[in-house]
Amino acid sequence: MDKKQKIVVIGAGPVGSLAALYAASRGDDVEIYELRGDLRDPSTTPLNFTKSINLALSERGINAMRHAGQPKLIDHVMGATIPMRGRMIHGKRANGGLYEEGQDYDAHGRNILAIDRGGLNKRLLDILEEMPNVTVFFNHKLTGADFRRNKAWFEVRENGTASQLRASEIEVDFDLMIGADGAHSAVRYHMMKYARMDYEQVYIDTMWCEFHIQPKPVAADASLQSKFLISPNHLHIWPGKEFMFIAIPSDDGSFTCTLFAPASLYAHLESDPTGSLVPPFFDAHFPGVTALIPPPDLIASFHRNPHLPLISIKCSPHHHNASVVIVGDAAHAMVPFYGQGMNAGLEDVRILFDILDKHARLDELSAAPDRAASRARALAEYTAVRIPDAHAINDLALQNYVEMRASVLSPAYRFRKWLEEALSKYLPGLGWQTKYARVSFGNERYSEVVARSEHQGKMLVRGLVGLVGVPVLAGAVVLLLRYKRTVDVGLRAAFGSVDSMVELMAMST
Repeated sequence: MDKKQKIVVIGAGPVGSLAALYAASRGDDVEIYELRGDLRDPSTTPLNFTKSINLALSERGINAMRHAGQPKLIDHVMGATIPMRGRMIHGKRANGGLYEEGQDYDAHGRNILAIDRGGLNKRLLDILEEMPNVTVFFNHKLTGADFRRNKAWFEVRENGTASQLRASEIEVDFDLMIGADGAHSAVRYHMMKYARMDYEQVYIDTMWCEFHIQPKPVAADASLQSKFLISPNHLHIWPGKEFMFIAIPSDDGSFTCTLFAPASLYAHLESDPTGSLVPPFFDAHFPGVTALIPPPDLIASFHRNPHLPLISIKCSPHHHNASVVIVGDAAHAMVPFYGQGMNAGLEDVRILFDILDKHARLDELSAAPDRAASRARALAEYTAVRIPDAHAINDLALQNYVEMRASVLSPAYRFRKWLEEALSKYLPGLGWQTKYARVSFGNERYSEVVARSEHQGKMLVRGLVGLVGVPVLAGAVVLLLRYKRTVDVGLRAAFGSVDSMVELMAMST
């Protein structure tokens, strides 16, 4: 039986590129179709018309790349990362002095890694380009798909734009299409015509805009560390309760920064076309930023860079029969506040191919192997396994926005974080970990992380109630015993007097 299949991957971003690597490593013929031009070309305009939020690479994404069958991939990618040990909270004291407060991500010293999206994409595409069974087609727009006959149609664009004349269209056959084409997925759109898909799309009341902290001017031969104006080993947060400003390091000494705020605040700042409201707003709520980004640069970035919405998408199923499956943002776009969007997408790829491999092995043992039927069973299992986890991390990402912009200032949040980290570090036998550590430094299923975190929360509450309740109960028992003793003494005195009176009456009689 010919085991070779034709896999068509839609989207050449990090998730689509990794899916192509997995498929190609199994000997399949792989074609990647990308709407944009070559993503390694600096002139290529991203879909959202901005450089986009820097990425946080954590264990799940690293583990997915580790299993891609490309030994040099990890070293190739790690060379462009910067370790971030925790958050650095910026604020102003009552006396007007500025402060920085570090909050480590992990009691055991583990880091997440900052990486530029373009740099990661380039490294993945460079490896793909070396593989003889992979072909990449840029400037190809998916315009139609028939998932019963396994055919797709693409509009071929010249120089990334549709010609004024009728654009040429090509037809492509495939065994399996993998949709990794982002939140506004064309694959998902066409799949909806065949699968009975439940679909939920939510725009939260938060917009974002990108800013930059430039590198420190230093000598050409200076070390990278000396180029950063603030600590490169932290994700910097200026929390504002209802909004926040963050900065993530890049490997050139700069920081990619993002303002997250309600649409009403953006409307207020936009109301003055000169941008004169922007620097005073930053001075009032994000102390120290205007010393890192000069006010003219703040205003220029605010005007030049788009003010974009944040979307959260859930859908079910993630596949249709044996012909198509969606991964990454196409299946579960999430807000960026847990740093898990890309990591979850890369993990999708690992889990998908683990399940495909398992069913392919079972199919080989069959007397009458049927590759399509085997693949259909595998995709159905993938949907069943992955959807609870995809929905769980979407919800966690939304919840973490509140934590980043407000809870990091809360004494109750800090106490629970300290207590959980202390239990993890000094009583490891309990298996206690913070929710963040389980998500970012392990490969435990997201849905199981939520369940275990909720269980830990209940145990903490019971423990604290016990710590508070035992002294109170002991005090109540002492008071009760004292009260009982007092009553007993009084009764004995009272009954003693009665007995004496009775005795006197009897004698007089």
